[in-house]
Formats: sequence, C-alpha cells, structure tokens
Amino acid sequence: MASSSTAPAPSQPPAFTDMLGHPRPLWMLFMTEFWERFAFYGMRWALTLYIVAQFFGGDPSGESYASRTYGAFLALVYATAIFGGYVADRIIGYQRSILLGAVISAVGYFMIMLPNQQIFLAGLAVIIVGNGLFKPNISTQVGQLYATGDARRDRGFTIFYMGINAGALVSPLLTGWLASVITDTPMQQNYKIVFLTTGIGMLVSMVWFWFGRSQLKGLGQPPAGRNGGKDLLMVLGGSLLAVPVVYLLMAKAGADVLAWILGLLFIALAVMLLVEALREGAVQRDKVIAMLTLFAFNILFWCFFEQAGSSFNFLAEKIVDREMFGGWIFPVGWFQSVNPTAIVVLAPIVAIAWGVLAKRNVEPSIPRKFGLGLIFNAVAFLLLMYALTHLVTAEQIPFWPLVVVYVLQTVGELCLSPIGLSMVTKLAPVRYVGLAMGGWFLSTAIGNNLSGIFAGHVSGESGMTVASALEGFTFSFWLLAGAGVFLFLIAPLINKFMHGVK
Repeated sequence: MASSSTAPAPSQPPAFTDMLGHPRPLWMLFMTEFWERFAFYGMRWALTLYIVAQFFGGDPSGESYASRTYGAFLALVYATAIFGGYVADRIIGYQRSILLGAVISAVGYFMIMLPNQQIFLAGLAVIIVGNGLFKPNISTQVGQLYATGDARRDRGFTIFYMGINAGALVSPLLTGWLASVITDTPMQQNYKIVFLTTGIGMLVSMVWFWFGRSQLKGLGQPPAGRNGGKDLLMVLGGSLLAVPVVYLLMAKAGADVLAWILGLLFIALAVMLLVEALREGAVQRDKVIAMLTLFAFNILFWCFFEQAGSSFNFLAEKIVDREMFGGWIFPVGWFQSVNPTAIVVLAPIVAIAWGVLAKRNVEPSIPRKFGLGLIFNAVAFLLLMYALTHLVTAEQIPFWPLVVVYVLQTVGELCLSPIGLSMVTKLAPVRYVGLAMGGWFLSTAIGNNLSGIFAGHVSGESGMTVASALEGFTFSFWLLAGAGVFLFLIAPLINKFMHGVK
C-alpha cells in the first residue's frame, strides 16, 4: 500500500465521483459497516439470554450477572476504540486497521460458539479487540470523504448511520429465525447457529472492504515514514497481548472496577486532546472543551438507551405479553429489530428535515440536537412508567408500549448519535481525529458499562419484577429529562465555544 505521504489531508479529499449526491466511496463504507453491524447485532440480541440459559440453567438469578457482563462487554467494545484510533492515526493507517480488526473480530465470533464459559468470555474479548481496531476508523474514513465546511457531511453521516442500522435490522430477524427453525433443540444450543452466522457476516465485511478500498484513492494509508509490514506485525502482536488483558477486565475485574478504569481513561484522553488543542491556539482549545462537554451528555444518553440488550430484554421475556394471533409468540430477539427498522424509516426524514431547516436558518445547533436526543429518550421511559402503573394485567403489560419505546428512543438516537460522529470530525484537532473519535466511543463505553450496572440493579438478586422495573425506569425518566432541559439552557455557551461550527 502507498505511503500516506501521497495521500491528501482530511481537509483536502481527492476529487471523488458523486453517487446520489455524495462521494462514491461512502456507499462502499456503508456496505462494509452493514455487514460488520450484521455480525455485532446478530450476536448482541442473544447475549444476555444465552448467558442465563447456558451458564445458569435458565435461573432468573443469572439476570444480574448477564446484564453486568453485557454492559462490561459493550463498554470494552467502545473503550478499545481509543487505542484503535491512535493505532490508525500514528502507526498503520485507517485501511489496515479496519482490515485487521475485521479478521480478529471474525475469530471471536466463531470462538463464542463453544459452550465453555471461559472460552466464551475469551471469545468476547477477541471480538472487543477486533472491534476497537475497526469501529472508530471506518467512521473517521467517512469524515475524510468531505472537505472542511462541506455542508453534506452531517447528511453523509446520517446515510452511513442507515448502513449501521440496516445490518442491525436484518440480523436479529434472520438469526432469531435460524435459532428457532433450523434445529429442534434447547435455545442455548440454537444460539450456536446465531454465532456461526454472525462470524460469516464479519468475514463478508472484511472481503467487501478489501475489494472496495481502491475507491478511497489513498485516504487512510499509513502515516509517512512508517514501515508498513513491520508495523502491521507489531500491531497484530499487541492485539494478541491485549486479549487476555481485556478478558481479565471483563471476567474478573467486573463492571464496578471497570467503571473506575474507564473514567481514568476518559480523563487521560481529555488531557491529551486539550494539550494538543493548546498547541493550536485558543480557538481549538475552546472547540475541544465543547466536544468534551457533549461527550459527558453522550455518556448519560447511552446509559439508558442500552437497556435494550439487558433490562428491556428481560422485560420482554417476563413482563410483556408477546402472544399474537393464533397463539404465536413474538420472539424476544425480534424486538431488537424495532430500533433499526425505525432508523431506516426515519433517518432519511430526519436528514431531509435538517436540510430544510438549514435552508431557513432555523436548524437546531449541535448541543440542542443532543438535548432533543435526551428528551426523546426520557419520554420513552415515561411511557414505560405509564404502562407499568396503569396497564398491568396478570403481572404483564401489553405488547405495544415496548415497541413505541424503541421508536421514541430511535428518534432520540437520530438527534444525537450521527450528529456526534460528525461533530468529532469538525471539532477535533486535525492530527488527532482518530483519537478523538476513539474518545467519542469511550464516552459511549462508559455509558454502556453504567447501563449494565443499572440493569443489574433493576433485576436484583431474584430477577426483574413489575415493581423493580417501575422503580428503575422512573429514575431513568427524571434523570434524562433533567439533563435534556439543562443542555438546552447551556446550549448558547457551548455554541460560543464551537466558534461557528454548525
């Protein structure tokens, strides 16, 4: 691969041919991410249910452990992005990071098919390391397709976000069907088919990027002066050494210790970004301060949004009436397709809405979009509070409130998550965009870890009940609503620190 000495800076991308109004490589990255997310979300819906079924014999006392393991897994998936971003920025470039991450992740997906608990946890650790190399760098490549000030950037990230969610939509439907149809065995055995399918999806992602990377015209090559082959072997060796460290953090240290470690990592990253920003002057310093402030609100959003794979899963399994026409039972895993379905439907509408509002000079600022994300998330929990208070019959609530909850959270997600990805590429110091993107995912990691801890409290020692769910979700509503209103109030100050970035 060519040295990045011939590759243009992110602010000066090559003259790409447009396709549907955006640089053509966007669609290649879209499909690469589609298959990677197919793998991840195909596995994610089954994770807590599999742990309880396989390692606790279906006993509800395993719900708390499963939720905390799930939260720690998601946290480390996103936390390792900080290292993956740095590796791409400074050592092997974005393209090689994506390819290496895809290979490592695929190995992990095949490992978790084995029913041994320690091998299962080790497989999760391998997925974590691979995802850390893959996830921040493909997002950064999307940002590099657009010149500084290109008004299409936010809309490009929204389209890319549709690729993420198209994979997340198809995967639970397919893998849920495979688990229940292909074999007539207990579910803990059928989940092996789920994990096999997701491993294949990860391999497809790798092959798609391998053949499509020529469209990038040199974007994402290794930094100038690096020894490509030697550096790649060094990063591979470091990744192998990282697996047992990640395993110990997830399986032995646990979610509480991990919360402190992630907090310290976040502080260290903030200091690094601020030091670099100070070298570039007061304007860049202010931009980094604004970015880090929004990172903090991102933590809160994901803490409660990511109940989907933990407390919402157990809510669906135990408290939601899933009986449909003719006695057919709606699969728990299929609830995980509501969010991506809503994103695929609503993302174009939201993108068009931002464009229309921009033409009229009334588009909400980035902080206020974040505030809307928090408020929609809060309203979702308000609906659950209503259902658990007024709609309970025989210790169950109707099917529809949980579906609507996922849709409301989706609207909030569209106001926050793709805008956050775009925001990082606009506000981060140019030399550390990958590291800053890793910081974005680190803030998501902290929220995910807290989500597992919170879900564990909702389930308690004996499993989720109507009363425990109502208490936990009431707390969620008030905290999210308060944070959303507060962010709206301080938005003008944050905008001032962003120095005209829209």
